[in-house]
Amino acid sequence: MDVQMLSATPLFHGIREDEIRQMLSCLGTHEKAYKKNELILRAGDPVHEIGMVESGSANIVVNFYWGSSNIFGHIEQGRIFAENYAAIPGKELLCDVVAAEPCKILFLDLNKLLNVCQNGCSFHNRLVHNLVRILAQKSLNLSSRMMHIAPKSLRARLLSYLSEQALIHGSTHFAISFDRQQLADYLSVDRSALSNELSKMQREGLISYKKNVFTLNKEAQLADYL
Repeated sequence: MDVQMLSATPLFHGIREDEIRQMLSCLGTHEKAYKKNELILRAGDPVHEIGMVESGSANIVVNFYWGSSNIFGHIEQGRIFAENYAAIPGKELLCDVVAAEPCKILFLDLNKLLNVCQNGCSFHNRLVHNLVRILAQKSLNLSSRMMHIAPKSLRARLLSYLSEQALIHGSTHFAISFDRQQLADYLSVDRSALSNELSKMQREGLISYKKNVFTLNKEAQLADYL
């Protein structure tokens, strides 16, 4: 296990590398490597472990009854997943977790994480504190997405998302982490319609962009474009 990498993750923030090594043996951890598009967790299965992406990345995929699917989220290196399901004994997953590229996953037993072991590791409380912060941030992220997809029009959804990104970056010029398909999935819209709307917004002078780098026109009167 790459303990140096783990020490830089939100879950192990503030915990020394030697403490992490000691803790890993108490948490019932194990690793597994996956190929691109390989299933990591399957919808319908109960889980009791948290997954952390050690290398590569993974997608959270929602499958619909009629065969179509949608990428609900992207999990980058150092991020955790399935913690909300693992916290409820017997709760079945409602989505798949799929390797977006070759990746390595570290699995941690949530029950052991939440309960201090017999060794009484002084840094265990820090780990629980970090987990609570991660859960709070994920809740805020979900609230943001709900806010962005609440408007009925595609343009209003785009403006909501891009406005938030400008606030986050503290600038009207910024890069987003999504490609076009990922942005379409995030906003729950069709990719072609999204691309057409972005082109139209650029022609109207509301925004300018190149690939995933955007600039918002501060001089534009927003009411004229809605």
